[in-house]
Amino acid sequence: QLQFVESGGGLVQPGGSLRLSCVASEFNLDYYNVGWFRQAPGKEREGVSCITTSGGSINAKDSVKDRFTISRDNAKKTVYLQMNSLKPEDTAVYYCAAVIIVQRKCVRISSSAWGQGTQVTVSS
Repeated sequence: QLQFVESGGGLVQPGGSLRLSCVASEFNLDYYNVGWFRQAPGKEREGVSCITTSGGSINAKDSVKDRFTISRDNAKKTVYLQMNSLKPEDTAVYYCAAVIIVQRKCVRISSSAWGQGTQVTVSS
């Protein structure tokens, strides 16, 4: 299975920024689209943003448009999520996975396992 390790979360005040990292474990990242997902307490996991193999990005949620930026560095086997102007409603555990993109939605492929995620808490 394809596995990623997420990091970079933490506690931040509203309006602050964080950069999350997602490192591919033991496979060639070049061949895969990658998506960031999040799961807030009591809610279903949802796609946030995804990036194609060629670097094209899609924001799966309108609420993160102009605030979150996804990028990738294949040499480092890493996908990043730069999150600016954070809001309390962004509080969630953030995960990444290999995806296909269907009608602007990030859909995890079955061979991509969920990792531990990284907790993001936005609170004053």
